[in-house]
Amino acid sequence: MILARHRLVGVTFTLTMLLYVDRIAISAGKSAVAQQFALSDTQFGWVLSAFALGYALFQVPAGMFVDRFGPRLALTLVVGAWSLFTGLTGLAWSLASLLLFRLLFGFAEAGTFPICARAFYAWLPVGERGLAQGINLSGSRLGAAFALPLVAWLLLVIGWHMAFLALAAVGVVWAAGWCLWFRNTPEEHRGVSPAERDYIAANRGVIRQTSEPMPLRKLLSLPNIWLLMGQYFASNFTFFFCLTWLFPYLQRTYHLDPVATGFYSALPLLGGALGNWFGGALVDALYRRGHGLASRRLPAMSGFSLAIAGIIASLLCSTPLAAVLCLSAAMFGSDMTVSCSWAFAIDIGRARSGAVSGAMNMAGNLGSFLTSLAFPYLALATGSTMSFFAVGALLNALAIFLWSRARPVLPASPGTVVPA
Repeated sequence: MILARHRLVGVTFTLTMLLYVDRIAISAGKSAVAQQFALSDTQFGWVLSAFALGYALFQVPAGMFVDRFGPRLALTLVVGAWSLFTGLTGLAWSLASLLLFRLLFGFAEAGTFPICARAFYAWLPVGERGLAQGINLSGSRLGAAFALPLVAWLLLVIGWHMAFLALAAVGVVWAAGWCLWFRNTPEEHRGVSPAERDYIAANRGVIRQTSEPMPLRKLLSLPNIWLLMGQYFASNFTFFFCLTWLFPYLQRTYHLDPVATGFYSALPLLGGALGNWFGGALVDALYRRGHGLASRRLPAMSGFSLAIAGIIASLLCSTPLAAVLCLSAAMFGSDMTVSCSWAFAIDIGRARSGAVSGAMNMAGNLGSFLTSLAFPYLALATGSTMSFFAVGALLNALAIFLWSRARPVLPASPGTVVPA
């Protein structure tokens, strides 16, 4: 029998797939969009970074909103709003309108992962949150991987304008379904059995709805918060390259057609999805065996080490397949760290998990913002893409040091998890 809390993880998995299909569509459509508006690479970099900037800046406000009003209302509004701006992207008539719609699209998407973190705090026992975060976040990688060849094909069939309008319609349907099905706590949901409700309540820690938002000054004074933000900045720098610039980079470097480029570009994102699952399972396995600190540190430090190796190895490759396999290993390692990060944010934030995870995701997406600009500008300044990859490797090394200082605030390890 599928338990209600497992259905929640499945539903949020479909959400993160949709989120990244909508997000990566602009990269798959780069050629058509850039041709229509006569955009240079640096101008297109600003189109990508407009989204990342809006997404970063609205993380903390969105997290505070969900802490106060709950995930049901918050996620309904978020998905509805981002679907609106997805559709408007397809109606853009100039570079200025495109920049505006991508900025607003970023604002609208910002709350998604903090809202999911807050929902998981209410619905999941501590010992299940690592894998749940891994599954949830793997949806983003699978959605992006699926979108690259699909959207490339869709653009050829119906054009980039209609493709964005079609994606917007799917989002509106999802938002309506979420509002009808979800409730803020399992105690409010008729589909949760008494046995499952009692089990969740006994193993999740204290749950309460907060009526007052956490002041930003207090949020930034929390133990570990700067460490959490710094390491997530580094992981997003690696990830966002694969999400945005990898497609045009491979197409230009290896002279590939759009559909072939889409399949090659999908491989690192599939590696990231596997990394999320593996990292999340490792987090929970270590925690259940009583290794609370190691359950956060070990997967993260190992993952960042693998990311460094994959990035450096990709520079030595002469074929697209070899390069993307090395970058797939880098993405696997980078995404091993993601479940640790979100579990750590819940460890610190608890009833304020929305605000804390929002602060972390804000820092991470400032990394995304800089990635969008660093790739074209560093290539322009140095005449080579090697400098960009060198910066990515150095940031991953910094993240390893930051994790060595991590001190999560964990409940006592349960040792053996009692089945619901």
